Amino acid sequence: MAKVLTSRKENYAQWYNDLVLKAGLAENSAVRGCMVIKPYGYAIWEKIQAQLDRMFKETGHENAYFPLFIPKSFFSKEADHVEGFAKECAVVTHYRLKNDEKGGVIVDPDAKLEEELIVRPTSETIIWNTYKNWIQSYRDLPILINQWANVVRWEMRTRLFLRTAEFLWQEGHTAHATRAEAIAETKQMIDVYATFAREHMAMPVIQGHKTENERFAGALDTLSIEAMMQDGKALQSGTSHFLGQNFAKAFDVKFADKTGKLEHVWATSWGVSTRLMGALIMAHSDDNGLVLPPKLAPIEVVIVPIYRNDEQYDTVCEKGEEIRKALLKKGISVKFDKRDTQKPGWKFAEYELKGVPLRLALGMRDIENGTIEVARRDTLTKEVMPMEGIEDVVDKLLVEIQDEIYNKALKFREDNIHYVDTWDEFVDTLENKGGFIMAHWDGTSETEQEIQTKTKASIRCIPFDNPQEEGKCVLTGKPSKERVIFAKAY
Repeated sequence: MAKVLTSRKENYAQWYNDLVLKAGLAENSAVRGCMVIKPYGYAIWEKIQAQLDRMFKETGHENAYFPLFIPKSFFSKEADHVEGFAKECAVVTHYRLKNDEKGGVIVDPDAKLEEELIVRPTSETIIWNTYKNWIQSYRDLPILINQWANVVRWEMRTRLFLRTAEFLWQEGHTAHATRAEAIAETKQMIDVYATFAREHMAMPVIQGHKTENERFAGALDTLSIEAMMQDGKALQSGTSHFLGQNFAKAFDVKFADKTGKLEHVWATSWGVSTRLMGALIMAHSDDNGLVLPPKLAPIEVVIVPIYRNDEQYDTVCEKGEEIRKALLKKGISVKFDKRDTQKPGWKFAEYELKGVPLRLALGMRDIENGTIEVARRDTLTKEVMPMEGIEDVVDKLLVEIQDEIYNKALKFREDNIHYVDTWDEFVDTLENKGGFIMAHWDGTSETEQEIQTKTKASIRCIPFDNPQEEGKCVLTGKPSKERVIFAKAY
């Protein structure tokens, strides 16, 4: 298989797009701005979804489903929310088509909806309208609901997985009796996302608060996890929002406390999306293809038989099947590629492109010597090992690969965090080094916006437990008590 990817150094954006397409993850659809997620890409998403779903349920949440269509009037009830999403909404105005005189179809002008429907960009409004019917007393709280769904946000400039008009996600929506409970929930869920990113995606993330400019529309506080991609740009990889009582007041959701007094409910929402697929690709992959952490790889191990004739094929396949079953007993996802339509070298390149963590090559010489060739995707190294007990060796190697992928990404991030104190340093670092810039900021939205306008770098977050230190804002010179993370971002 010939080299199919543009190199990262040559053109990072083209490399990314090449990889998504050539590895069979997704492709553009006939609908502008929307994507088709192909089986291999969807298999990765299913592993992401399954693990997160377990983590949500372990923290007491349940899954439910709410309508795709939201009455337009619901958005007018929370002013900040509608302002935040108004420019991205797809609107349904009619409910019927009819044949036209030329043999095509047209929208039936007599089938206009009494009230337009918004195609779900996020579900706070429809869910809080529903919660009004579910909540009367403190005994009905907390409500801890998650929804796996698709959403539509009308994007003009799209990129597969990172920004599409329709995407898949989960959105948690919880209701609480007290402010403290809601704040604790908001923090708990960003911790869940951070744990998932580090332990399953092998992706180091920084947790922190978003600035007022960057908060979710209608939130009092937004927490995020921020990851660094290999081009030094940041990718917001998950958010959790403390909504206060804004939505409860907008939809008149009250409960009777233990004294019988009526109070508005406290709310949170939180979510991650198929954008995580983009993060997974850009955080780890190389010029040869995907590099997948074993915990999220649809195929953790592939076995490739090497033979010269039918007799050797039968012998090698019999031994390969024994190894496959031994790996399956260990709970390892394994594929034995017995196709005779492609040569071993072609298969090696294919599984390298698809990021399969370990490849086992098995031939007659291996069987005679009691050995097997083991190739690692992360380091592109291979080693001949004893066949006896190979399932135990593979099991340990997968753990090692998971850790090494994380450590490599962590070192890259640490090597690309820069502390600057002056505006000239800020601009020079951004232009010539990139990465995350730790700099003082005077705390005003005006300064934040001016920096972004001048440099395209935004404040990614104010990290939790940020060291307090006296300093001066890099742009205005006004006093500052802590550094924040600036970066160009996806």
